[in-house]
Amino acid sequence: MLTLLTIRDFVIVDQLELTFSSGFTVLTGETGAGKSLLIDALGLLLGGRADSTLVRQGCDKADLSAEFDLSQLPEVQTWLASQELANEPGEPLLLRRTLDRQGKSRAFINGISATVQQLRELGEQLIDIHGQHAHQSLLRADAQRSLLDAYAGAEAQLQAVRAAWQQWQQALQTLQDAERQQAEREQALSRLDWQIQELSPVALPPDAWQQLLQDHARLSHAASLLEGAQNGVALLMESEQAMLPPLHHLAGHIRELAKIDPTLMEAADLLDSATIQLQEAAYSLRHYGNRTDLDPAELAALDQQLANLYATARKLKLEPAELHAALLSAQQQRLKLLSLSDQDGLRQRVQEAERDYQQHAAQLRRMREQAAEQLGLAVSDTLAQLAMASSRFSVALQALTTPGASGTESVEYRISHHDAPAQSLARIASGGELSRVSLAIQVAMTTVAAVPTLIFDEVDVGIGGRVADIVGRLLRQLGERHQVLSITHLPQVAACGHQHWQVSKGLESGVLRSRITVLDGQTRTEEIARMLGGAQITDTTRQHAQELLAQP
Repeated sequence: MLTLLTIRDFVIVDQLELTFSSGFTVLTGETGAGKSLLIDALGLLLGGRADSTLVRQGCDKADLSAEFDLSQLPEVQTWLASQELANEPGEPLLLRRTLDRQGKSRAFINGISATVQQLRELGEQLIDIHGQHAHQSLLRADAQRSLLDAYAGAEAQLQAVRAAWQQWQQALQTLQDAERQQAEREQALSRLDWQIQELSPVALPPDAWQQLLQDHARLSHAASLLEGAQNGVALLMESEQAMLPPLHHLAGHIRELAKIDPTLMEAADLLDSATIQLQEAAYSLRHYGNRTDLDPAELAALDQQLANLYATARKLKLEPAELHAALLSAQQQRLKLLSLSDQDGLRQRVQEAERDYQQHAAQLRRMREQAAEQLGLAVSDTLAQLAMASSRFSVALQALTTPGASGTESVEYRISHHDAPAQSLARIASGGELSRVSLAIQVAMTTVAAVPTLIFDEVDVGIGGRVADIVGRLLRQLGERHQVLSITHLPQVAACGHQHWQVSKGLESGVLRSRITVLDGQTRTEEIARMLGGAQITDTTRQHAQELLAQP
């Protein structure tokens, strides 16, 4: 729960430190005294939108911090650990946020820099704020549906429905696009088929293309190659002027001389090596000549293959070496278009996506139906306590003609008076009744709330008399299960608080400042009397205030 709030240079607050207790705490004060500043400060600490106008006039920045006791909140401790923001065991959670004149803000969790989104996620687990205008949004269909889903604990299921809805709509859009683009695809397929037909007979992979060029060059010059090899063999070893016989003789003669002068041995070895190399060359040339022949038919076939290849390249305005890549690209594009044009497959995917959506939506409807009955009973019971015993609150679910991202049914809050048929809350509820219904719903919501701290910002507007006393008792009962803070103008509600704070403002050294005072005993009696009687406090109003405070 919230244990400490520190505010510095925020709007008209120069410095304020508040220590919170469990139970039900009320905040009262004149209109405009700054009661809502507490809510605004907590909202900013919990990830609310920053605004430079919130910095107190003449100051460079506002500084807000809050401490929370997490001893009963293991889920929050787990979340902090997952975000690497955990504190030492047993230490309170510390939130801090600063805001400067340029509108820049910084956020910290346990002294570690954090994002506003992290503050917001954490805040949703710590505090639930019920605004003073909640009864106005209660007339909106989307607000009614959101409240019911929250009461049902169906937020995760709703997200599953929305995700399934998106999948269904995307599959449907793909099918519609495929049907609309069928003619364009057929033209594209025809063009690709022609390209593939042209390229398939001639396109060669890079290695095959290089081999073709080499084979064509060899056959084109076969006569010259054969003649060159034969001349080489003759010159080396077969003609009268062959090089190898005299070289062999010379090598032998030098080797004999080396027996006399060993220094000639190096020359003898080199001549032997040269003789061996020339013999190997002669054998290689003879072998080449034996396997090389003139093949006009093969040469003609290669000439034709090259002619076809170059002709296709010119037709498609490509280089011959690019034909194979063009063929692969055309084949891939054709496969892609064929997959898109598989309308039977697309229709099947649409049907599967719709079935998945309907399954998720059916589960959401069952959760809503169960919650609608429970919420109706809970709100009706509370309304009976709020002097609306003859009224019955109900939640109607009606099938939509067109399903949507939020499910297959609409949600409508209804109320009936004196056994009359239930009608839409927006059509028959008066302002006062609407305020009471809103409060009853908020009380019902708190029974499923996991957050430890509930804040009510003038939710009792439009309520008075005996009903106000009942509202105060309801809030005090909530204070037995949660930490409850309520800003109120009703003395009956204020008298029910376990703790009472008064908010005031005034000029101090020419500067407007807001102050919060803890009331007890006589000071609390005076504040309740002021709320009862206005500016003129009489003994009668004081006695009435004492009677309110004395009620069990």
